[in-house]
Amino acid sequence: MAATEREFVPVGIAVLTISDTRTLADDKSGQTLADRIAEAGHRLEAREIVRDDKDAIRDQVLAWSRDGGIDVVITTGGTGFTGRDVTPEALEPIFEKRMDGFSEVFHRISYDKIGTSTIQSRATGGVVNATFVFVLPGSPGACRDAWDGILKAQLDYRHMPCNFVEIMPRLDEHLRRGGKG
Repeated sequence: MAATEREFVPVGIAVLTISDTRTLADDKSGQTLADRIAEAGHRLEAREIVRDDKDAIRDQVLAWSRDGGIDVVITTGGTGFTGRDVTPEALEPIFEKRMDGFSEVFHRISYDKIGTSTIQSRATGGVVNATFVFVLPGSPGACRDAWDGILKAQLDYRHMPCNFVEIMPRLDEHLRRGGKG
């Protein structure tokens, strides 16, 4: 089968909203992601809301990263500069591999929409326990931009010349070899 004839491969995705005030009923950012995940043909394996607390955020992402049905975790919220914005601080220390390009491309896309205001986001990405983790701002617009501009293509096995899905089976090579990096 030629690369252009690849079959779609659905992946399991969990969505974590970080907020002290949102509920599932009024979580527009989480719902934006859930809708896009379903429209793309992926499996929404879990969706939760945790408060702006480093331990709560880290614990939930670590639990999902150990779940064999979850390939990707997308968080929304807590990437700004206020005192309650702690998502990058919670997750970057547990990244086995950091994905600098995700942040750079996200900011490039965001700049085209909101100009220099994009610098107020600390969007980031990495790998935890062979699970991709993407840390997005808490606005529906930022979630749309990240999904439509980056994640939709990179989580589609048919996307060429390369995509995240084709490397998922090899994300834990360093762990299987007994190394850390």
